[in-house]
Amino acid sequence: MIIRHTPIGIAALLATLVVPWIASAQAESKPNILWIITDDQRPDSVSAYNRLVYGKDESPLGYVESPNIDKLAAEGIMFTRAMCNSPACGPSRGSMHSGRYPFRNGHYAFELTHQNPDFIRPVVPQILREQGYATATFGKDDPYIYRWGPGQGFHDPGFYDVRVHNKHTLQRNGVGDFATLESFGKGGYLGKTEVVYYPDGSQRTYFLKRKDGKPTEDDLAAVAQTDNELEILRSYTCGGIKSLVFGGVNPKPAADTADAHIATAMKNYLANAGRTYKTLWGEETQGADTTKPQFIHLGFHFPHTPVLPPKSFRDRFKTKNYRVPEFDRQELAKLPPQLVRLYESCKVDGMTEAEKQQAIQDYYAFCAHGDAQIGVAVEAFKAYCKAANQEYLIVFTVGDHSWHLGEQGIEAKFGPWGQSVANAAILVSSDESLVPAGGHDDQMIEFVDFAPTMLQACGVDLQDPKYDFLDGVSLFDVLGGTAPKREYILGEIHLVAGPRAYMYTDRFRFSMRSRPFPGQVNEQNFGKNIKWALEAPIEKVDLALYDLKHDPLERNNVANDPDYRELAAWFRSKLGNIILGDGRVECDWSKANSYVISDFAKGADDKQANIPEHLIP
Repeated sequence: MIIRHTPIGIAALLATLVVPWIASAQAESKPNILWIITDDQRPDSVSAYNRLVYGKDESPLGYVESPNIDKLAAEGIMFTRAMCNSPACGPSRGSMHSGRYPFRNGHYAFELTHQNPDFIRPVVPQILREQGYATATFGKDDPYIYRWGPGQGFHDPGFYDVRVHNKHTLQRNGVGDFATLESFGKGGYLGKTEVVYYPDGSQRTYFLKRKDGKPTEDDLAAVAQTDNELEILRSYTCGGIKSLVFGGVNPKPAADTADAHIATAMKNYLANAGRTYKTLWGEETQGADTTKPQFIHLGFHFPHTPVLPPKSFRDRFKTKNYRVPEFDRQELAKLPPQLVRLYESCKVDGMTEAEKQQAIQDYYAFCAHGDAQIGVAVEAFKAYCKAANQEYLIVFTVGDHSWHLGEQGIEAKFGPWGQSVANAAILVSSDESLVPAGGHDDQMIEFVDFAPTMLQACGVDLQDPKYDFLDGVSLFDVLGGTAPKREYILGEIHLVAGPRAYMYTDRFRFSMRSRPFPGQVNEQNFGKNIKWALEAPIEKVDLALYDLKHDPLERNNVANDPDYRELAAWFRSKLGNIILGDGRVECDWSKANSYVISDFAKGADDKQANIPEHLIP
């Protein structure tokens, strides 16, 4: 079944099917929920996505493998235009967990946010726990929402009854493959280290950066050994961090990688339901609570750096020849200074052709390895639900944001371009009358939609005023044709090049600098000069506008072209009033309850574009 913009007949059918199930989702009938999120995954690493969008298995760059995700997509509906609300891990995951835009939860970067301010509302696992769910997370969750200590810090907020984190649990207990870790000793912070985990159980640790100066000769020799052993490709052309691993071979076999252990940890938790068992690192713990419905958050590391596919997968990809994305430095001449700084920080166009090939080969090989682990986890989840005779819902967020492999000249996220922001999502239910198998929806959806989707699935009444803080809409309502019409998506990020917000419509992609300061919101600048992006000279606001009708790859910024200037000014006003004046939160997170809410344009976020026709060339 293909659903494109939800034809009326199917919309009516879905509306009649979904409502009774949601209404009856009480106590024992509440479905088990599995929410899968991968890290930095491009949607074109999934063949099922490529078939729907490009009409072939391959991505525009070349060969990919994803049999398990393809199978999952065939069991439900794939959303091929799922847009993240901030193209960086922390703010994107914070937005998904809270169901709120970054400008409404005050979370724009890697701030250590917490739940003490009185504008805060509960996040997804807290609400599901109130609904009777057992909550568990495996791998990377990292919404950067912590507990107020008292005082700011990395204090576990206790969202999950069971938490097996990829770094803080697995790697700290010697279960992993390759890690970059901040090192601490009796005297405090020591520096940044790399740890290589070998199949025989041994480890090798060395500093990439020491607190008191540059790495020692021994450190440099250890790095060289690693680079030689694992055929490492580092981010040496980037103006920012030069030690990121863009390619190489994993020191562990496929069954023993970090992502394999994440899948195994979840599998063991379910397989030992109702009894104690030993974890991968030998600790006794309790399996799933069979008296409650399960909410499981499963956060895979792949294909985030370090990009290290295991040899068995890498060997299949290293012979493939990929089409390297086109980029011409003349494109920079039309970019505003803020986006030029982003390019300079993350640029890879200076790499050799062989290095560019390796970066792409290893990235897609890593995604293929991750696909296998998703297969393991999904089958374990289904087996648990079958044994318990329980319904289930699977929400798969294909990447917490996307990733450039040379587009715009960079290898990174962080940008306002589609290659940073545009992703995909899959929704599957054990009851196909609720989510028809083999479906495709190409409406624009947002990552803030996942929260209300899962809450509605467990019986939460989204019309209850206590949930009016949610910025998204339930995907069940999207499919049923009952969601309010949405003509644009929104996002904001304050990382790498500074504060920037974006708005997408079907045809146009617009972004601008949102705040005058170069870094993050802090105790000196929060809430000050809030209208700057609307009132400053236009050249200071660093506008970018792409017309997808003529430039689908976003290579020609037309914001300053005579034919588009008035349109760019219209977008500046539309986006600026929404993200600066319709419930914007800026918080001093170093304090218990210190924040500003800006409401000078309340109601501006009306979800209607209504671009004046005379402005469109």
